[in-house]
Amino acid sequence: MPELNIVNPTPRRLFGPGPTNVAPEIVDAMRASLLGHLDSEFHAILDEVSSMLGTVYQRHSGVSLALSATGTGGLEAGLAALVEPGETAIVGTAGFFGDRIVELARRRGADVVEVRAAPGRHVPTEALVDALGRNPQAKVVAVVHADTSTGVRNPVEELGAELRDTDAMLLVDCVTSLGGIEVDADDWGIDYAFSCTQKCLGAPPGMSPITLSDRARQRIRDCRREPPFYFDLELLERYWVDRPAAYHHTLPVLAVYALHAALRSVLGEGLPQRWERHAAAGAHLRSALHERGFELLAEPGYQLPQLTAIRVPEGIDGRAVQARLLERHGIEIGAPLNGAGPAIWRIGLMGVNATIECAETVVAALDDVLDDERVRVAA
Repeated sequence: MPELNIVNPTPRRLFGPGPTNVAPEIVDAMRASLLGHLDSEFHAILDEVSSMLGTVYQRHSGVSLALSATGTGGLEAGLAALVEPGETAIVGTAGFFGDRIVELARRRGADVVEVRAAPGRHVPTEALVDALGRNPQAKVVAVVHADTSTGVRNPVEELGAELRDTDAMLLVDCVTSLGGIEVDADDWGIDYAFSCTQKCLGAPPGMSPITLSDRARQRIRDCRREPPFYFDLELLERYWVDRPAAYHHTLPVLAVYALHAALRSVLGEGLPQRWERHAAAGAHLRSALHERGFELLAEPGYQLPQLTAIRVPEGIDGRAVQARLLERHGIEIGAPLNGAGPAIWRIGLMGVNATIECAETVVAALDDVLDDERVRVAA
């Protein structure tokens, strides 16, 4: 058997759409003594994680917990809980992740009504409300709050206000928004939201924080068809919330420690202060890009501070620029997902990287690489 190498990856500055770099104190949390997932001391940690998640989501009723899955698992769990095969789901989409909601809802067997906007535009609230008026039987209206494929923020607060007196559940993808921009689950009328750990929360990938309203919990209790066992939110609540805990599955204990540390960091900083830090970093980056003549994909007024999508200038090989940034500066930025859509770069300033210093670092690296003739397209 050949000698196996110890994993020792090259350090990177992760300025792409996620994951982001992890703060040392969160890495240190994962070095703590491993507890069993049925240990009462670990259950006390779960209680704290659940409580902190409720605070970060601004959920004062209902329940918040974290799935042993990435954000896509959080989406799949929500659809399995709230939409039965044959029921109608209205999905607003203007990018890759809205399309993912469409795909997974169809796999669930839902009758999907798509409300589309062009990449770089937000999904108009009035279009979603109109779709509900034409499909009053819809069980769910779903939208992405912060789309990392385009850098666009959808106005969930407006949509929630319009849906408040309807029977339709509001399902929101908060993968890139939680911990970076305001999310107010109770005030906005969000029935189910899901996120991830590796973006603005600043922890490693591997868990999906979710939150449910009491209305959503009742819908789950009334569901005629059982969801997949692993994503059965009633059973998960009995483990996460009820005491004594009812065993469901073996949690990734060290990932829970990391999430606990990340949430402590978020709340220690303060939610408004954290949102402002992300806003300042994003504004600084956009200003520097405008000065250099770059064009942003997202429409003004709906641009995310934590994820900026830049159109690749004519005559530039976007992939070559990414490769040179990685080779020369150890900096990762993103490209279009699966090569679809317009030629763009996606720059993320999330979590510990949401600083003006990081914005200046990535812009200086872009300046350096764009001076390299090797990233220019041959005439």
